[in-house]
Amino acid sequence: MPECPELHLAGCFINGVCGGLLFTGGVERSAVGRGPEVPFRSEAYRISALARGKELRLTLSALDPCSAPPQDLVFRFGMSGSFRLCPAAELPRHAHLRFLTRESPPRALCFVDARRFGSWRLGDAWQQDRGPCVVSEYQAFRENVLRNLDDKAFDKPICEALLNQKYFNGIGNYLRAEILYRLKIPPFEKARTVLEALKDQKQERRKKDPSMTLSKKVKLMQKNPDLLELCHTVPMEVITGEKQLFDPEHADNYSAFKNWLQCYLVPGMNSLRDRNGRTIWFHGEPGPMAPTGQKPRKKRAQPKADPEAQTPKVTSRALKRRPRAAATPPKSDEKEEGEEEEVADGSRKGRPRRRRTVTPAPALPGPGKGRARQRKRVTPAPALPEPGKGRARQRRRVTPAPALPEPEVLPNAKRSRRMSARRGRGAVPAV
Repeated sequence: MPECPELHLAGCFINGVCGGLLFTGGVERSAVGRGPEVPFRSEAYRISALARGKELRLTLSALDPCSAPPQDLVFRFGMSGSFRLCPAAELPRHAHLRFLTRESPPRALCFVDARRFGSWRLGDAWQQDRGPCVVSEYQAFRENVLRNLDDKAFDKPICEALLNQKYFNGIGNYLRAEILYRLKIPPFEKARTVLEALKDQKQERRKKDPSMTLSKKVKLMQKNPDLLELCHTVPMEVITGEKQLFDPEHADNYSAFKNWLQCYLVPGMNSLRDRNGRTIWFHGEPGPMAPTGQKPRKKRAQPKADPEAQTPKVTSRALKRRPRAAATPPKSDEKEEGEEEEVADGSRKGRPRRRRTVTPAPALPGPGKGRARQRKRVTPAPALPEPGKGRARQRRRVTPAPALPEPEVLPNAKRSRRMSARRGRGAVPAV
């Protein structure tokens, strides 16, 4: 999700590329955009941007103020929002708001959001529930936090309090992980416990040296930064990096951003889900307020593919084999295990079993009580079904086998049967 550095860099991008451009006409909106129609139209106007926390304000100013009053739009980027400048004939997918230039051929400044969580609203007002920005309003941000430590928001773990935009406007999931990792603070330590220590440290510094100059304070802050100072300096590292890590014109710089990360999504780090369902990455112990019933999951390093390795040949016999991967889900991720088990259970209940092909064998009918049970498929040999009681199982379809002729009865066997019948009626055998 775009956080404070991404919004700030998006504002710098708009001011940089649109500074010398003129735009014309109305603002085009897609049918699925999560925002209202923009009631602005001018023959020539300029666009400027200003970021604050996780919001970005766009200002449309006509060259002739009498023709149209200025129009402000406040954007929230959601999960995948960004701005791009591209030819009007080659608009990217999911371009939900478009501002056309006065050039020939024209270009378009587009608000692109593939997942459609981003939105915009009319007016210049920032969202009321958001506090001062951690980047552009650092002093106001610090005072706002230390002045309201009695708020119930600080009864929660520090990892959850850092996502509260009322006090930490601009901090998101990857920034909180990097800040806590650098200070070696357990993510599930109580927020008030961590922040009250900063309040006491500030009072002790004033008592020790009340005449400390600003330059000495800056040097001391750089050597021993506290949590609130890192809430300002860590985002600034992303903004002022050697490469524009989130520049829309250089999407390949994401690899440099991954190299900058020290904790978030880094192999060897642990992760847990907080009470809001967000994953927090950390190193070491989670802290006393960690949720019960969860075990920390460790990020495993993904092996790099060997380009010189030969691809194994797949034969027709291997393609006919039954897949066994779904039966044994991976044990590294609890969530993936649960999903795999649900899929496996669903496949057992919903799909019929695979039929085995057997050679039809002749079978002799035999006496049985009640309804006959389902016949088992056996190897080619005559077999009598077992007599069964109760409800009959469903018979499987089998290939009808030819019935065997009745066995021949020898004459001696017929004579012995007659003799036994006479003895049973009490007849005296002849001498």
